[in-house]
Amino acid sequence: MDRVVTLVAAVREGLDDSTMDRVATALAERGAAVGRYEWLAAGKACDLPFTGVEDDTARALLEDLLAGTRIDGVVLPAANRRKRLLIADMDSTIVIGETLDEIAALAGIGEPVAEITRRAMNGELDFAGALRERVGLLAGQPAELVDRVLSGLELMPGARRLVATMRANGAHTLLVSGGFTAFTGKVRELVGFDHDEGNGLIVADGQLTGKVAEPILGREHKLHMLRTAAEARGLTPDDAAAIGDGANDLPMIQAAGLGVAYHAKPTVRAAARARIDHGDLTTLLYYQGYREEEIVGE
Repeated sequence: MDRVVTLVAAVREGLDDSTMDRVATALAERGAAVGRYEWLAAGKACDLPFTGVEDDTARALLEDLLAGTRIDGVVLPAANRRKRLLIADMDSTIVIGETLDEIAALAGIGEPVAEITRRAMNGELDFAGALRERVGLLAGQPAELVDRVLSGLELMPGARRLVATMRANGAHTLLVSGGFTAFTGKVRELVGFDHDEGNGLIVADGQLTGKVAEPILGREHKLHMLRTAAEARGLTPDDAAAIGDGANDLPMIQAAGLGVAYHAKPTVRAAARARIDHGDLTTLLYYQGYREEEIVGE
């Protein structure tokens, strides 16, 4: 069998044999040869091997069958499932929320900045221009606002386990963010990434200047990092997993062998071949075929 459907429920006991049987029957009715399904985590994650149906057909089938449930599903090649490179966005992917929006909220301008963020992450605005505009609104604000946001950072559920498990199995892990190095360095330490990159937020005399260091790290740099990190390790983009939620993540998501839109903006969800709409970041491990007992970390 050269293809596999993986289903992952957002909660334990959210997935059962009857759901797997429905998927198997639907694939068989479309002409697929279907193997026996195999549980990766009882009541939570399961693999179903198959062959003979195009990926787009199988994805559309899953879309229909899983509508109204809290189950994520993916269709992937059976070969090369466990990726040897992970490249992840930070805001709303590895950490909960948007750090720039949180700075703005403390400064009393949360709503206008959050609206610009929403439009930029949905691909309605140029990322670099939107970043400059949002940071410009913060000119003159005390730099200690950054420290206040840092002190309240919350990691996305499953972040540590995702990185720890992939590293334990030989993967190199990168945090590459359109956000700021003031946050990426801390998140790298908290989660265990090998490397981090982000934008520079310029501070002078204890105040935010309203300026961002140039050039701005955006969508093309994220794609560049995916390609160069793979090449440096004798890999190809097909050996990588990429995950993010915004439009500036799309190029790396679309280039990676396993590119995942994570609780993503509508345009990103529509353009990605794989999604996580309900579960936490351990879902990305199950998509790679990891069993529950193989997952390490907190």
